[in-house]
Amino acid sequence: MVELAGIIILGILAQWVAWRLKIPAILPLILIGLLVGPFAAEYLSEDGTKWIEPMWDGSKGLFAGESLFYFVSLAISIILFEGGLTLKLSEIKNVGPVITKLITLGSLVTFIGAAVAAHFVFNLSWEISFLFSALIIVTGPTVITPILRNIPLKKDVSAVLKWEGILIDPIGALVAVLVFEFISVDAGGEFTKTAFIEFGKIVLFGTTFGFTFAHAMNFIIVRKWIPHYLLNVFALAAVLGVFVLSDAFAHESGLLAVVVMGMVLGNTNSGYLKELLYFKESLSVLLISILFIVLAANINFEELLLIKSWKTAILFAIVIFLIRPIGVFLSTSRSPLKLNEKLFISWVGPRGIVAAGIASLFGTKLAIKGVPGAEYITPLVFAVVLITVLLNATTARYFAKIVGVFLKESEGVLIIGASKFPRIVASYLNDNNRRVVLIDSNENNIQKATEMGLEAFSANIYSDTLEDNVELSDIGYLMSLTANSEINKYVLNKFKKQFGENGAFRLITSEEMKNPNNNPQQGLFSHIDDFASIDKVANQNPSIQEIELNGKEHYDKLIDTTNRNKESVPLFIKDAEGVLQIISSYNKEAVQIQKGSKLVYLGTPLEPKIESLET
Repeated sequence: MVELAGIIILGILAQWVAWRLKIPAILPLILIGLLVGPFAAEYLSEDGTKWIEPMWDGSKGLFAGESLFYFVSLAISIILFEGGLTLKLSEIKNVGPVITKLITLGSLVTFIGAAVAAHFVFNLSWEISFLFSALIIVTGPTVITPILRNIPLKKDVSAVLKWEGILIDPIGALVAVLVFEFISVDAGGEFTKTAFIEFGKIVLFGTTFGFTFAHAMNFIIVRKWIPHYLLNVFALAAVLGVFVLSDAFAHESGLLAVVVMGMVLGNTNSGYLKELLYFKESLSVLLISILFIVLAANINFEELLLIKSWKTAILFAIVIFLIRPIGVFLSTSRSPLKLNEKLFISWVGPRGIVAAGIASLFGTKLAIKGVPGAEYITPLVFAVVLITVLLNATTARYFAKIVGVFLKESEGVLIIGASKFPRIVASYLNDNNRRVVLIDSNENNIQKATEMGLEAFSANIYSDTLEDNVELSDIGYLMSLTANSEINKYVLNKFKKQFGENGAFRLITSEEMKNPNNNPQQGLFSHIDDFASIDKVANQNPSIQEIELNGKEHYDKLIDTTNRNKESVPLFIKDAEGVLQIISSYNKEAVQIQKGSKLVYLGTPLEPKIESLET
């Protein structure tokens, strides 16, 4: 009981430390696991026992017998399902082919290259070498996300790394299963045939079960056959059920099944997904915390001594500095990605929970069977995980600056609210080459925005979803345009540091509208219009107009006209080069009027000769 409680407490403590230090949680988790496991046995315990003993002699310990293998498998299935839920096909319109090549051609390069390196550097058998290379194919999303969260990058680069990290997990697991089958089958001439039959069964049953049960689950939930209070636990039971059922038909196909299931559900845009995702996130955090400590503690000190050699440094240098870049550059050839973006993607390749979990499963099983060289699998893979995470966590931000992918100015715009007026503004900004992301909790508003070709998704502003979203790392402007003034204020207080480095604005309240000479500094657009009055204009004349300005006096005259007629709302100043300047309701004198500048406004034309831009 003490051991189990200690694992949970230490795991959550490690997660908090990672949050405070802005590093991947895997780093303190593995270090804690090694401390309470092999290092405690070697240096801290008087009787040479571990403080936490997951499995000892295969039959004793916290997870005796096969129970550790079962727990790891089920936990990884839940983590991969949660990752699949976050995969949106709309995110990869520009880089879909790159991701496809990374998880196929890039995986093949790693699989072959790392195996050759392991064979000749450590003199391991080809079978064990290929098992090692299969396990390090994966790049974990749980470690990539915190690394990228605080690095301003183009959306395409972030999307490539995120999707690669999630999609490549089951691929690496499948390849590892194939190699494991090669090693386990002793039937001479049936060696290759049996292994490939197993591989075909894995792909067939994994994709079929995942796709079928995702639609079945969506059908059941949408028709409200499941009460709301059982939704999350029903989903958890469904994931575990699909994993076990698929695994029963084709051994080790469960991982693929749950990823496919998560992807299908994640792209249905059903209303229950938000709540389901929040629940799975919390559960994944707990499982990851337990898994890494347990798996790291399960390593013996003698296994660590096996890789205490210069050979380890050579192998890791080949994997990190040679094989990864070769795989990335081959996969991104003829892609829209620039050279510096390819270099950065090559640099960021941390391994995560799937590599460590499956390495512990297969390594231990083969070591118990007495397969030569199997004792190297677990410590080598854990060392790869630890070193790649440590390297990327400490250098990714600096490397981004060195190669020039670090966005010095984040020009993207995040708009909270996706009703008619925010959609009109977003459409105009999008037409003027600005990346705009709309956030709303109303699914109907999100659907309308998406139908207009806008980037929009549903999110709860009271959760940490937005802060954890790596695709928003290029956002520098924040606009809160909801009908609720309290939400608008809350949004600025919570997100202005992360998303509003160039400016954070909100609509003024009905009370502030009564005193136009005392508007707040973050007041947006007109100093006499709140959401209700602007929404009225948007419904009467949903178009954005541009009118060329002759100077400051002309601008002041037009602003006075908008104040009087109540049929137009000023939005931006657009200079001759197309650069937009937000009009703040706080200080109209700060507006700079240059030759060729235009006033951009919503509503009724102010003068006869006006270029109308229908949204």
